[in-house]
Amino acid sequence: QVQLVESGGGLVQAGGSLRLSCAASGRTFSSYCMAWFRQAPGKEREVVAAISYSGGDRTYYADSVKGRATISRDNAKNTVYLQMHSLKPEDTAVYYCAARSGTLITTVPETYDYWGQGTQVTVSS
Repeated sequence: QVQLVESGGGLVQAGGSLRLSCAASGRTFSSYCMAWFRQAPGKEREVVAAISYSGGDRTYYADSVKGRATISRDNAKNTVYLQMHSLKPEDTAVYYCAARSGTLITTVPETYDYWGQGTQVTVSS
């Protein structure tokens, strides 16, 4: 069982930056692929970024954030991060951290085993 707790959301002006953190419980954090998803009102949940297990040498970014986001993990701290800059109003959403066992990065929410409760990010124009 893995519990995930996100933090770092809030209100930011367009063009600004923020860093989301996701702290995980458990001693096997490094064995999980991790991802950030987001869900805006009236829209489906979509992947933002994902990172492979262990050293995190493989990453994936949605086209909408490519070049503006960086996902990273610190296995010693059981934490995954999402650094975003040049934020846009369309980045406004609830951001969720998710974990899945296995070696493959996926972008499908249903393939993830554990989810955090989410953190709200609001980008004002």
